[in-house]
Amino acid sequence: MHEESLGKPITLAFDVYGTLIDTHGVVVALEKHVGVKAPDFSRIWREKQLEYSFRRGLMQNYENFARCTSDALDYTSTFFKVFLSEKDKQDLLNVYKVLPAFDDVKEGLERAVEYGFKIFAFSNGSADAVETLLKHAGIRDYFLGVVSVDEIKSFKPNPGVYCHFLRKAGATGANAWLISSNPFDVIGALSAGMKAVWIKRSPEALFDPWGIKPTLTVKSLLDLAGQIEIHEFF
Repeated sequence: MHEESLGKPITLAFDVYGTLIDTHGVVVALEKHVGVKAPDFSRIWREKQLEYSFRRGLMQNYENFARCTSDALDYTSTFFKVFLSEKDKQDLLNVYKVLPAFDDVKEGLERAVEYGFKIFAFSNGSADAVETLLKHAGIRDYFLGVVSVDEIKSFKPNPGVYCHFLRKAGATGANAWLISSNPFDVIGALSAGMKAVWIKRSPEALFDPWGIKPTLTVKSLLDLAGQIEIHEFF
């Protein structure tokens, strides 16, 4: 029983970095600069990238996500005492434009489309950066559109960002789901009145103990569409 037969359009907002796109795909590029420290370097770079976006959102001192990524790279190279030339830095930043999708993404998106869900990419990244990334990963055509926080000069989990998504997608919180591997994003969407699915690909992944639970938790995007249909219609 798919949603279109019930007259209840369901909109899915897919987070991009860390949910559809594997940000640790940069590890291979990092290995030539930091060797075996590449996984730790990648992790701290990603943590600082997010931290800087949170801080800029709270301070209302907006710079786009690419700037947060660049500043975070500067911090991380200093932390690890690794000298990166301007060319090295640009090469690493360019990797963020061509990161791979997770293995479950294409089939998971195909199933969501088959179920009749309206699907959008919803990202902290600028629209042009996300368009490039999704096209390179071979998944852009699954989406009706890309909604970027850059359009309102703030970042997730500002509640205004989720309201902006709903306006752009022509949806309401009651019929819209955020899909994300990032707990802060899931909690942000729930706090803004949306439903939310936490993608827990790793058994070691932890959800923040805030007393707010995801509407659904799934281990793979392959399970997503079916679980949302069960929740909504049965």
